[in-house]
Amino acid sequence: MKLSRVGILFLMMMLAACGFELRGIADLSFKNLYIQGPTLSISKGLKKALKINGVNIVEDPAKAELFMETISDSTEKRILSLNGTVGTVREFELFYRVSFRLRDPASETWGKVQTIEERRDFSYTDSELLAKSYEELFLYDDMRTEALREIMRRLVVQKPSKRVTETTE
Repeated sequence: MKLSRVGILFLMMMLAACGFELRGIADLSFKNLYIQGPTLSISKGLKKALKINGVNIVEDPAKAELFMETISDSTEKRILSLNGTVGTVREFELFYRVSFRLRDPASETWGKVQTIEERRDFSYTDSELLAKSYEELFLYDDMRTEALREIMRRLVVQKPSKRVTETTE
């Protein structure tokens, strides 16, 4: 009985010492963001993540503390390996890429284009065609979610200049 209590206590101490922490709200240094560019497959998720983190997507660029231009997103599917005897595909490699750039409203020049690339491998058999097509869709969705998290991490490090708004009386 005492041994099990010591074991439970030891496990609790190990869990507390590992540094595990739930993902919280991103510490963004801006509250208003202006987004321009084409609508991407992650646009809806990006707007939702920004709203959850207290950022307003503004329609008027004059009210923005940071500008974001969405440039493109794309998917790609490559053959990774073939069955040597029959020549059928055994594995695919999936890619998802999203590109964007940021600009401080006080600056006239855009920052460099930032590209996030996610990659997944998955095995394939013709006998499980329907299941594998659903797996492929799931993997692309997972890559979009991970790319969205990476965009949020990159937005955390953005420190736009504080503009002083002048009021005329």
